[in-house]
Amino acid sequence: MLRGMSTVSYFADDVAEARDWYAAFLGVDAYFERSTPDGQLAYAEFRIGDYQAELGIVDRRFEVTPSASPAGEILYWAVDDLQATLVRLKELGAQVHDEPRVRGEGFVTASVIDPFGNVLGVMTNIHYLSVVEENLGKRRD
Repeated sequence: MLRGMSTVSYFADDVAEARDWYAAFLGVDAYFERSTPDGQLAYAEFRIGDYQAELGIVDRRFEVTPSASPAGEILYWAVDDLQATLVRLKELGAQVHDEPRVRGEGFVTASVIDPFGNVLGVMTNIHYLSVVEENLGKRRD
């Protein structure tokens, strides 16, 4: 059974550049890095959000199924202000992949392509917020 998102991996030709871009967007520095034996940065990882989910930046040469264009699954990160988040992502050079779409009451998705070719989904999600509130209540008890 799936228990929750643990780590999402995004790929980049220049991990240091991608690490710095995501640090600027997220407002936190990567907490973990790994280099190849020749000293080239091959992986950088951030812990973010309510559950400290892991967002990893991996050197593209380690991508299992390389693709010339953004494709595949989209992981949507919960955000409080979808429009402000999209504005910030575009300011940092991301390109719109999918404009905001209402998926139901309290559920709006959008996605961008980061400067490294990855699809980054963002979403307002009332279910996510209720789960966070429930978990906060359990911690207070």
